[in-house]
Amino acid sequence: MIRLVALWLLLAAPAAASDGEQIVAGLSQNAVSITASFVGSEILIYGAVKRESPAPTGAPLEVIITVEGPALPQIVRRKDRRFGIWINRAEVTIDRAPSFYAVASTGPLELILSNTEDLRHKITIPRAIRAVGIAAEAEDAPTFVDALLRIQTDAGLYSRAEGAVALTEDTLFRADVALPANLIEGDYRVRIFLTRGGVVVDALERRIGVRKEGLERFFTRMAFEQPLAYGLLALVVAVVAGWGAAAAFRLLRP
Repeated sequence: MIRLVALWLLLAAPAAASDGEQIVAGLSQNAVSITASFVGSEILIYGAVKRESPAPTGAPLEVIITVEGPALPQIVRRKDRRFGIWINRAEVTIDRAPSFYAVASTGPLELILSNTEDLRHKITIPRAIRAVGIAAEAEDAPTFVDALLRIQTDAGLYSRAEGAVALTEDTLFRADVALPANLIEGDYRVRIFLTRGGVVVDALERRIGVRKEGLERFFTRMAFEQPLAYGLLALVVAVVAGWGAAAAFRLLRP
């Protein structure tokens, strides 16, 4: 009898899932090339909500979109003034923090996403940062995370745009996410969430490849694969640039 009930549940689960709301989405581009003239880009994220039955009544449908860059460890330092100079007094190492993170939504995140769902899916920027054990490294450890958030936001690498996702007739949605010029290489994760009453009812993930091309890629590969040659080349460029500036100054001087 138990086996029959378990088999019935397995067969019923796909059918129940098909009756819900599912995301069908696409990206305007799935690859970004960083060249010497790269000044940033913009990704259009669009899609629709697929339903096998009429939309549920009650809590309205909301959409949240996140774009996340490769995660890196971060060292955050705090400076204090001692004897008239600023010196580093404390530091913490944050295990992983996204190099880029943008979150856009149809409304205020506090109203359309519960804390439980945020903790589960790590949707908001603070939840995307992993800072385990920093309390043992310095006093007031949470202030170091706040400082990282402030620094990355000021640099245009973290952003939160509530109301930036357009939702039409509870079916079609779109959002434009700006990618700044100071991106790093790697795979960027795009996630789309549907929520009702603060609960995630469906999620979809896509990837965007960000790669350096042309001279940018050539010099980057040389720096890592042939550091001696890269150093000599940088020295030659510096000497030539200095000589050229001096020659130009002599010509312009009366």
